[in-house]
Amino acid sequence: MNVIVFGATGSVGRLAVERILAKGHRVTAFARHPEQLALQHRGLTLHAGDAMNAADVQQAMAGHQAVVITLGAGANRKNRVRSQGTENIINAMQRHGIRRLICQSTLGVGESWSNLNFFWKHIMFGVLLRPVFQDHERQEAVVRGSHLEWTIVRPSAFTDQPASGSYRIDVPPWVNNLTLTISRADIADFLARCVVDTGFVQRAVAISN
Repeated sequence: MNVIVFGATGSVGRLAVERILAKGHRVTAFARHPEQLALQHRGLTLHAGDAMNAADVQQAMAGHQAVVITLGAGANRKNRVRSQGTENIINAMQRHGIRRLICQSTLGVGESWSNLNFFWKHIMFGVLLRPVFQDHERQEAVVRGSHLEWTIVRPSAFTDQPASGSYRIDVPPWVNNLTLTISRADIADFLARCVVDTGFVQRAVAISN
């Protein structure tokens, strides 16, 4: 399968590229500076572009069967690249007739708010990361309104631990005894799995330890 990953040089995106390639797919790594991926693979194509530029996204989309979104704004907490970039991506998918979309969001959006503890509800997402959280909410609304074969992935806080393969998948909203952490490698693993696993189509899936 031909898969395009948006945000491919981010901390999760680069691992997702590696995992998707390892599963035998061909991957287009879309980023402003894709050469920073520093990865060589016969199934990998680098595509320089800005997800905020609709023309860049349209140009990159042709010839793919699945899309993975791992967009982030780095230290710029007020940037709306998640929602606006995702809107550009969905428009391009619809124009090119591409149906499968896997979008990384965050635990806490929607019904998963009840999975969070006081610290994440009132300090992190309530104050420090409030603009980031709000942009994830807008992003999910865009995905849900797309009528595509979408899966939203809601990971808890990232760690740099190795892949465990034992993280919890599809955590119900009433569960509140989570560590609220998950390794980037495990997130990438689940994103790669969802490329062909249609068990979570039109579902938002919480993953955490």
